[in-house]
Amino acid sequence: MSDVQIRPVTEQDHAAWLPLWQAYLRFYKTELSDEVCASTWQRLLDPSETTNGALAWQDGKAIGMVHFIYHRSNWSIKNACYLQDLIVAPDQRGTGVGRLLIEHVYVTAKANNCDKVHWLTHETNATAIQLYERIAERPGYIQFRKML
Repeated sequence: MSDVQIRPVTEQDHAAWLPLWQAYLRFYKTELSDEVCASTWQRLLDPSETTNGALAWQDGKAIGMVHFIYHRSNWSIKNACYLQDLIVAPDQRGTGVGRLLIEHVYVTAKANNCDKVHWLTHETNATAIQLYERIAERPGYIQFRKML
């Protein structure tokens, strides 16, 4: 994996980011409006936002994407980091790219004074769960939500 570079997204990366974002949405069988996708992209670029993104690059091609959001916690003085979206190109899965993207979030969050990184995945995402159980703890909480 030494030939894979992870770096924050830049304005010039939209054409590389968009197919990964769309693949991520398809993986989770969801659709978002063009307006939401454009807003997400702008948030990733805006330094005043707490939303961040990075791409994994190999041989000039984006092969993975991660989005993460810093937020306050009532259980700590430091911020926490929510790893919201993560995808690796299908032909690169199992090669360590996902782990590199998560480790990038760990390093970036620590450098930005966060004391934890947390995320969710769907219970059917067995391949990802195998990785996550090797690099993080599984605290056992169950998510509940009500869409408004």
